[in-house]
Amino acid sequence: MKDVHAMTPTAGSLDLHRVGVTGVKKPLAIQRPDRVVTIGASFSVDVDLPASRKGSDLSRNAELLAELIDSTATAPVESLEAACHEIARELLMRHQYATQAQVEATGTYFRSRGISETRRSFEDYLLIASARASRDSNGGEPTVLRTIGAEAVGMTACPCAMETAREILEGEFPLLKDHSFDKFPIISHNQRNRTRLLFEVPPGVEVEVDRILDAIEAAQSSPTYAILKRRDEAQVVLNAHRNPKFVEDVMRDLLSGVVTRFADLPPETIVVAETVSEESIHKYDVTASHRITLGELRHPAAG
Repeated sequence: MKDVHAMTPTAGSLDLHRVGVTGVKKPLAIQRPDRVVTIGASFSVDVDLPASRKGSDLSRNAELLAELIDSTATAPVESLEAACHEIARELLMRHQYATQAQVEATGTYFRSRGISETRRSFEDYLLIASARASRDSNGGEPTVLRTIGAEAVGMTACPCAMETAREILEGEFPLLKDHSFDKFPIISHNQRNRTRLLFEVPPGVEVEVDRILDAIEAAQSSPTYAILKRRDEAQVVLNAHRNPKFVEDVMRDLLSGVVTRFADLPPETIVVAETVSEESIHKYDVTASHRITLGELRHPAAG
């Protein structure tokens, strides 16, 4: 049978950086410290394509995912990023013409959380991982770099509207100012905040996802929860309004927390942070992002 993919392209000779498949959904069994969890993961896998080939052998990508992911039913992987690592390495084995392979994956991760011990439930988070494998022209063992991260949804309360509302109310009700009402949280508009924190780690370095999620939630005005009774709802609102933040505050507090929470990670670790506050009174959202090495975070250059 003629291998059309291996034929010379007719539309010009150009190396393509990434060709692959995306949106492949698979159940992935992961070995946690105390149990095995199965997550619904979505994978995107691709390799580079030399100018001498008309197409990439895409069926190999689907076959590889099926083989490796199905095997976790009896032999769970240690993490989502470990699965990405193995897939990226194996992609180069099966695509001998390729020098780069990229695997990206997301999955829903659950952990027990609650505003109180009596109101706990399994809250959902987004788990994020990727691996990039590369090999030189000598055809040696591929080098694989991993990215480990997560996204948590919380809330923020706007400090600007809060202080402006305080001034207006003090003008309308002078007694508020006379009784030092500045110590009380005042009404403000809120945002649903989505924050991601990712680490591009050197080979052999692992990062526990719960530590990442704890860092994110500590940077927001307040976590949010699936189960809240009336008094719980009021407590979440009070917690957020006692801790008002701009999206810039979330970003800076997150990065500051990374320094103390991840002191064990090597300085060459790359930190990627993204935060989006979905506005309630504006017709747009606000964002902030940052990319920096841990070494630069720990020892910022004098400005």
